[in-house]
Amino acid sequence: MLDIRALIERVGPTLLRTVILPESTDCVGDVVIAEPEQPPRAAQGDLVLGVAVRGSGQAAALARDCGAEGAAALLLKPPLSGDPAVVAAAQEAGIALVEVRAGTAWAQLVWLIRAALAGTATQETDTRGPPLGDLFRLADAVADVVDAPVTIEDAHSQVLAYSARQDLTDPARISTIMGRKQPDDVLAKFRARGTFRQLSKGRSAIFVPAQGDGTLPRLVVPIRMGGELLGSMWAVVPGEVSEERSTAFADTAPLVALQLLRWRAVADAERQRSAEQVRQLLEGGERWRTAATELAVSQDPHRVVALGVSASAEQAEGHRLAIWEWITRGVGRRPLVTEIGNVLYALVPDRPGQGGWPVLRAALTASEDEPKPLVAVGTAVGVADLARSRAEADELLALLRAGQVRKRVAVYEDLWHLLVLSRMAGASTDAGVASLGPLPLLREHDRDQGTEYLSTLHAWLRHPGDPRTASRDLRVHPNTFRYRMKRITQLVDVDLDDADVRAALLVQLLAERWAQHG
Repeated sequence: MLDIRALIERVGPTLLRTVILPESTDCVGDVVIAEPEQPPRAAQGDLVLGVAVRGSGQAAALARDCGAEGAAALLLKPPLSGDPAVVAAAQEAGIALVEVRAGTAWAQLVWLIRAALAGTATQETDTRGPPLGDLFRLADAVADVVDAPVTIEDAHSQVLAYSARQDLTDPARISTIMGRKQPDDVLAKFRARGTFRQLSKGRSAIFVPAQGDGTLPRLVVPIRMGGELLGSMWAVVPGEVSEERSTAFADTAPLVALQLLRWRAVADAERQRSAEQVRQLLEGGERWRTAATELAVSQDPHRVVALGVSASAEQAEGHRLAIWEWITRGVGRRPLVTEIGNVLYALVPDRPGQGGWPVLRAALTASEDEPKPLVAVGTAVGVADLARSRAEADELLALLRAGQVRKRVAVYEDLWHLLVLSRMAGASTDAGVASLGPLPLLREHDRDQGTEYLSTLHAWLRHPGDPRTASRDLRVHPNTFRYRMKRITQLVDVDLDDADVRAALLVQLLAERWAQHG
């Protein structure tokens, strides 16, 4: 337990200065925020913070009330802390009067005092994960200052922390905390009121009146560091808030910004570590077992999802934000992802329910967000075979980028036959298959005479014995198709009745077409 002297020494003279200190002081109990024109709800040994005190008369009356309630000290900012009437009232009440340095955020002071009382002022947060505990404690301190439940959110309206007090709430706050994100319909209403536009421009607290659907009023403050908007704080309030409390709420933003930067640095380091382990899983090799163990990957079959990120430096960040939103919506807040080159990979369990591939597929297919990434999905495999699923996803992504698949989401089971053709085309090109047989002569005739004998032969091979369907593919009259086939047999010596000859010609033509589009 600490008395006033020890507490001031631990919190530090840069924030607190003793104005009056009785000879004997009690051990400090807790921190209490004084309500304007009301006796403080203080117990023996509590510290009372005059957050919303106006004028020396109100401050002097508060000092006398503190003495009557048995409080240990009254904390005020200048000039009230040095006002003669206030000093005299504190001396008469027999309490300590402590000056809070101008510019100190009240929430910062609450946070530090409680940390000092708990003996944690110098303890470091566990470095194995983001210091969210600090953010939750800070949310509690901010809630005390503004006298309202508080949430701390990042720039994408994801909830990072919220205060313990729930005395004033509504369905929107409950949904926000339960879903760890403001619901889309709630966001839409605040956007329609211009709340987010105001957040993007200013630094002061914004009051949002109650809405017709039962959403209670909000006091919102942007969290900035330099020119960057890191997030925002939302307090559910019963109505208009005094200027003093509104200012005190806004004054906490720099402190929260520092904590958000610290949280982001730790979170980024954790993501990088996770991304490296996912990369080891995708590449196979000797270290995949260790990576799977550290990531706690389940033994369920998984799919590798490859998402194309724009190669343009100006557009890449927009793609990443859209992609991350889709993945977190379908897989969860901490998906297993890594980026290699300009491809973002995600490991997705091939099972129904939240976090599984069917949910993510539905989210990817239904999304109307811009920009839309190309998505290629390998087959479901065990953890030891993830490198194979990644290879399939890479091949499908290459087909999507080349325009050979006219979809945005390509799944292995739906398009495996295209992978067969793609691999066959590559192998045939490497083996020089295109130079064999009668095709070189037909190719030369098409080039010199402007004929279309190669495409005609391809249509005939695809629809043997069905000249009407073949001619429809070529968009010519059936008689024109028959004439072309007759000319082909006159130009080259080829036995089209031989099944092996037909198969060889089809392989050559398919390889040539895929090579042209590859």
